[in-house]
Amino acid sequence: MTADADAASAKTSPEPVRDTTADHLLTPDNCAVVFIDYQEGQYATIGSATREEIDLGAITLAKLAGAYEVPTILSTVGVGMGVNQGTVAEIAGELPDVPEIDRTGVNSWEDADFREAVTATGRKKIVMAGLWTEVCLAFPTLDMLREGFEVYPVVDAVGGVSPVTHATAVERMTHAGAQPITSLAFGCELMRNWARPESDRFRVVINDYFDRKRAIGDKTGTLFR
Repeated sequence: MTADADAASAKTSPEPVRDTTADHLLTPDNCAVVFIDYQEGQYATIGSATREEIDLGAITLAKLAGAYEVPTILSTVGVGMGVNQGTVAEIAGELPDVPEIDRTGVNSWEDADFREAVTATGRKKIVMAGLWTEVCLAFPTLDMLREGFEVYPVVDAVGGVSPVTHATAVERMTHAGAQPITSLAFGCELMRNWARPESDRFRVVINDYFDRKRAIGDKTGTLFR
C-alpha cells in the first residue's frame, strides 16, 4: 500500500454522536455527580487507601464534572452542629460554585434538601463518591437504587475504615444493582471519541491525573496502581 493510500484510509473523523440523553452509557447530558462527606474527620479514619490515592480519584472526578458541565451535588455531615468541618480544600477548590448541603444523618438520601437537589438535576444516572464507602456511600446508593436511579460508585475515589469494609460495601452495592466505575473510565465515557473537538477537555484532566499519579509513585517509591 502506498503512502497516499495509507493517508486516504486513515481515520481522522469521529463516529456520529449517539443520543446523549437516551444513551445507556454515561454522557454529559444524562448523568449527575455527587460527592458526600469529603471532610477531615472522615479522611482521618480511612484504612483502605491513602489520602493521596483517594484524592487522585476524587479530584479527577471533580475536574471531569467541571470540564463537561455535569450537574454536581456536594454534601457534608455535622457542620451545622459544630461537630465537623466542611469539605476539604482539595475537593472544594475543584467545585467552587457547588454549594454544600449539610445534614445530621449518616444517610444523605434521608435528608430532604439532598433528595431535592438530586431530583432537581432531572438525571437518573448518578455517579457518586463518598467517605466512608460502607456507610456514607453505600446507604444512599441502596436507597436510590430502590427508587429507580442507576448509581455508579466511583471506587477509586472512596475509602472505608479497612480494606475489608470497603470491599464488602462495593460488593453489597454491586449485588443491589450498582455499577462500579473509576474516575478515568468515567472520563473516557464522557469524552467517547478522540477526534471530537471537546476531547481536549479530557486530555487536560488525564494529563493532570498521570502527573499526580507519578508524584504519588515517586513519594512512595512504588509503581502506584
